[in-house]
Amino acid sequence: MNIAFIGLGVMGYPMAGFQQRAGHNVCVYNRTTAKAQKWADEYGGDFAETPAKASHNADVVMICVGNDDDVRSVIYGEDGVLSALVKGATIVDHTTTSYELAIELQQACNNKEVAFFDAPVSGGQAGAEGGVLAVMMGATEAGLSQVRPAIEPYAKTITLMGDVGAGQMTKMVNQILIGGILQGISEGFTLARKANLDLPKVIDAISHGAAGSWQLSNRGLNIDKAVFDYGFAIDWMCKDLGFCLDAAKSLGVELPNTQFVSDRYKELQVKGHNREDTSALIKQFD
Repeated sequence: MNIAFIGLGVMGYPMAGFQQRAGHNVCVYNRTTAKAQKWADEYGGDFAETPAKASHNADVVMICVGNDDDVRSVIYGEDGVLSALVKGATIVDHTTTSYELAIELQQACNNKEVAFFDAPVSGGQAGAEGGVLAVMMGATEAGLSQVRPAIEPYAKTITLMGDVGAGQMTKMVNQILIGGILQGISEGFTLARKANLDLPKVIDAISHGAAGSWQLSNRGLNIDKAVFDYGFAIDWMCKDLGFCLDAAKSLGVELPNTQFVSDRYKELQVKGHNREDTSALIKQFD
C-alpha cells in the first residue's frame, strides 16, 4: 500500500518504521523535517515537507500527533492532508482526541469522498517500539478490512468498537482505568513505606495475585527507584482525562475518582512534573 504517516513522535516514528519494513511504500511528514529525513535514512522510505506532499499519492494516511489542534493543523488548509487526497482514500487517526473532533473530521472527509476512522492506541512507547499496540477502531467492518494491512505491522490487537467516535470513547475508558490503578498504587506504596515494608518484596508478593496489573508489574520498581522517564507524560494524561470528564458531563455521568486523579495530575503539572510519566502520580504524597 502507499501510506503517508503524519507525526514522528515517540509513537509514530517506530510505527511508520514497522509499516515500511512490512513492505509498504511509506512517506512520512514531521514538523521537524530533519527528523523525517532521519527516519527515511533509517528505514528507506520517503519524506515530505508538508502533510499534503506526503499524502498526494496515498491510499491510507495515518496521523499520530499531539492533540485536537495538532490534528486539525495537518488535515486542513492548502498544505493539509485533505487538500491532496483523492476520492476513495482513507485517513486513520491514531491520535487520542476528543469525541467531537472525530465526528467533525468524519463530516469533513465525507465532503471530499474520503473515509475517516478514529483509531487511538494503547501500549505506550514500549508498545509502539515492539509493534504490539492495542488499536481501538471507530470504523465500518469494510473500512477496517481495507486498512487492516496498514495497521497490522505495529498492532497486537485491532478491535472494531463501533462507528466513528467509538474508538475515542474506548480510549477514554482505558485512560480512566489507568488513572485509577495508578492512584491505588500510589496510595498503597505510600502506606507500605510508612510501615517500613520492603517495597520490591511487596511488589513481588502482590503482583501475581488479584492486585496484579500491567502498571504494577511494569512501573512498580521504577516508582520505588523514583525513575519517571518512561512512556506517557503527565501533560498528555491531563489532556486525556479532560476528554473523559467532558464526555462524562455531556452524557450526564459523574466520575468522582477520575476528577480526583485529574486534579492530582494538574497539581503535579504546576510543580513542574509535567513531562514525567504518569507513574509520578505518587509524588502527590511528597
